[in-house]
Amino acid sequence: MLSDIPIWLLLLSLCILVVLSAFFSGSETGLISLNRYRLRHMTRDGHAGAVRASELLKRPDRLIGVILLGNNFVNILASAIATVIALRLMGEEGIMLATLLLTLVILIFAEITPKTLAALHPERFAFPATLVIRPLLKVLYPLVWLINTIPSALLRSFGVSQKALDSPSLSTEELRTVVNEAGSLIPQRHQEMLLSILDLEQVTVEDIMVPRNEIVGIDLNDEWDQVLQQLSTSQHTRLPIFRGDIDNVLGFVHLRNLLNLGNEGLPTRDDLDKAMREAYFIPEGTPLNTQLLNFQTQRRRIGLVVDEYGDIRGLVTLDDILEEIVGEFTTDPSAATSRDIHPQEDGSFLVDGSTSIRELNRVLQWSLQTSGPKTLNGMITEYLEAIPEPGTSLLLEGYPIEILQTANNSVKTVRIDPALERKQ
Repeated sequence: MLSDIPIWLLLLSLCILVVLSAFFSGSETGLISLNRYRLRHMTRDGHAGAVRASELLKRPDRLIGVILLGNNFVNILASAIATVIALRLMGEEGIMLATLLLTLVILIFAEITPKTLAALHPERFAFPATLVIRPLLKVLYPLVWLINTIPSALLRSFGVSQKALDSPSLSTEELRTVVNEAGSLIPQRHQEMLLSILDLEQVTVEDIMVPRNEIVGIDLNDEWDQVLQQLSTSQHTRLPIFRGDIDNVLGFVHLRNLLNLGNEGLPTRDDLDKAMREAYFIPEGTPLNTQLLNFQTQRRRIGLVVDEYGDIRGLVTLDDILEEIVGEFTTDPSAATSRDIHPQEDGSFLVDGSTSIRELNRVLQWSLQTSGPKTLNGMITEYLEAIPEPGTSLLLEGYPIEILQTANNSVKTVRIDPALERKQ
C-alpha cells in the first residue's frame, strides 16, 4: 500500500510525523516540569490551561500512557515510511542509511530540541498541548487503560499506589531554598524578612533577650521621688517592678496606664499598685515562633526569661521578636548597622560587648557559632578563659577583634576592622 504513494507525499508525511513526535516529546517534558505550586495558584485563579494541566497531572500514569502511545506510534510509522522511501530510492542498501538519518532527525528535532524548549518554558509548551492531549486521552482511554494495566500491577506489587499524591509540603530548608532562588520575583528586603520568619523556629528567647544585668526596672525600695524621676526619663514604655532585686519581681507596669491614673497630678504608690500587672515568665529554650504565638494568645508584650530553677536570666519583648523579622526599628534597614554596632570613618566598627552573636553575624556577614555563648562578651571570655585587658587583640574563629574597654568583669567595647579580616 505504501509503495503506491508518491515519494513527495511520503516525504511530507515523514515530516509531519517528526513534528508530531516533537509535540509528544515536548508535551511530556513540559507537563512534568510544571511548577506544582505555581500551577495550584494559577488553577485557583481560573487559568484555563492550568486547570486542564492539573486534571491531567492528577493521574500521571494515564498522562504518560497516552503521550508514549502517541509518540511511539508516530515514531514507528515514521520508521516504516523512511524504510519505504529508502527502498524505492536506493534499494535494500538504503535501509541502513535511512535508519541512521531518521535516528539523527528524531534525536535532534523530535527529542532534544523540543524537550529542551519545554524544560525552559514549561507553561508555554504544556498549556497549549493540553488542548490536544486531553481529548486524545478521552478517545484512546480504553487502549491507554489496557497498556497501563500491566505496569500498574507491577507497581502495586512493590507497594506503590497509582493514585497521584498531593505535592508534599516543603520543609523549612526547602522553602528557604525557594525564597533564595526567587531572585527578582521577590524584592531583596522581602526575601530577608521571609528568611527571618523561617529562622524563628531555630532561634530561642536566650538569643535575643536583654541580659539580667541590663534589665531596667523600678525598685520599690527606692525613694518615691527617685522613682518618679526614673518614670519621667525612662526610654521604655513597660518596666518590671521589683523590690530590692529583680528576683523579687512583682509585676510589670505600662507607663501610659500609670500616668492616666495620676490624672493631672503625679502618680502615687497606690497608682503604681493599681497599674501593675502580674509578671509573665518565659522558660529558657523557648523558640521565637512559639513565643510569638504565646505573646499573642496571652495578650502580652513583655516577659522575663527564667531557667530550670526559676532564676531570672533576662527579659524579652514582642518588639524584640518583631525586630528579628523586619530589622531594628531605629535603624535604616538598608544599612549594615545596628544600635550596638557603630561604623567609624576609617571603615572599622565599635561594637558593644553585649551584642548578640546573631546580630554580629547578620550585620557583618560573619559566621560565628551560635550554639554556645549568645553574646560577643561571652564568646570572648569563653575563648580566653579570662577577662581580657584593654588593648588585647585576638582572632575569634578567624575574625580579628581588639578589646577597647572592660568593666565589671566583662568586655564593654571592642573594635573590629574588616580590612584586617581581608588580610588574614
